[in-house]
Amino acid sequence: MPNDPTDRQIFSVSQLNRSVRHMLETQLPMLWVEGEISNFARPGSGHWYLTLKDDQAQVRCAMFRNVNQRVRFQPSNGTQVLVRCRAGLFEGRGEYQLIIEHMEEAGFGALQRQFDQLKQKLSAEGLFDTEHKKPMPNSVSHIGVITSATGAAVRDILSVLNRRFPAIKVSIFPTAVQGAAAAPQIVEAIANANHQGLCDALIVGRGGGSLEDLWPFNEEIVARAIFASNIPIVSAVGHEVDFTIADFVADLRAPTPSAAAELLSPDGEEMFNQFTGLEILLKEALGRKIRQLEQRTDYLQKRLQHPGRKLQEQSKHLNHLRIRLERVIKNLLQQQRAHMESLQNQLVAESPRQGIGQRQKQVNQTIRQMMRAVSRQIERKQLKTDQAMHLLDTVSPLKTLGRGYSIIRDKNNAVINSVAAVSAGDNLKSQLADGEIFFSVTETTDSSL
Repeated sequence: MPNDPTDRQIFSVSQLNRSVRHMLETQLPMLWVEGEISNFARPGSGHWYLTLKDDQAQVRCAMFRNVNQRVRFQPSNGTQVLVRCRAGLFEGRGEYQLIIEHMEEAGFGALQRQFDQLKQKLSAEGLFDTEHKKPMPNSVSHIGVITSATGAAVRDILSVLNRRFPAIKVSIFPTAVQGAAAAPQIVEAIANANHQGLCDALIVGRGGGSLEDLWPFNEEIVARAIFASNIPIVSAVGHEVDFTIADFVADLRAPTPSAAAELLSPDGEEMFNQFTGLEILLKEALGRKIRQLEQRTDYLQKRLQHPGRKLQEQSKHLNHLRIRLERVIKNLLQQQRAHMESLQNQLVAESPRQGIGQRQKQVNQTIRQMMRAVSRQIERKQLKTDQAMHLLDTVSPLKTLGRGYSIIRDKNNAVINSVAAVSAGDNLKSQLADGEIFFSVTETTDSSL
């Protein structure tokens, strides 16, 4: 009989609750449950008691002290959370409850899992590898900024660039930086900047915000657009503590938009100070060089004898020779005159009447011979003098320079008289009749080859 008391298995209330608890704990695996906190309580024991609910049901929960100490936020009534828990039963009251092992904010947790999964995927593909990072240019003259045209980030970037180096050109590629439309617009802006090819580097970013606000920079399409860019990209998303997928893929990560502008722009004041220092050093070096050249010029001027002075010395020597020649001729004439007078005296003394005519003829002939001899002697001396003057004029350096010739000297002022002494690139100077020409050798040809 069905109602036979001998066939019944009778449970006490505690046995029943214990069995139900055992069934719940063994049959249901570890669960993830999302809901809103209500009736949150934190008694002196340190345990947390709360109710998780949605718009149709609720369930009691407990989270013991040794576990809730690891929660990184402060839960309160109304907080939407995601918990990892196991189902159980509080035997004393026969109430079904969840024992929570882990708790996180619901929105953050879901997004965080997506973030970790995409990060692991792209890392495995090598998008984060250092070998793919493009180096930033040493000198940036044009920066592209991909961000909201009305946000604080673009104002901070422009302010830093204007302060540090106003000469840098800036192109703004306005995009949304949060919401569903942001990621496609960021991808399109990167493509446009690469198509134009005007920018030396791009800054992609925005100001700080929650994980949800920054999420467009965690989208896979944005990460792949940054990786594919031919222009180096600096990621400047949020604050220093914020990290996005864009930060890992970008060629350089800046903690803030302002820091990105600092990284890409030179310090104008520092450069000005450097140029001022270099200008001072250059002036000092030029002054020393000019003084050295002046001293060397003075030294060379003292050693250099002007051709005019040499001609003056030659002219004095010729005058001396002319005077000596005139003296010689005068002495010769005096000797001849004395000899003639001696002969006349002898003639008078002897007074031979015979042969006077013949003697007179001899005397006249002798005089004529003497005069011819003296004239020839004078002509020869004059000819030698003229030849000496002509030779002196011929060998005069100024006369040679006046005919179109020049004296070529090297940087040590040595005279160049052979092609072999010159090489291409040497700096030489050429002295002409009316000045000097400085020039550089570009090619040499040896006529003897």
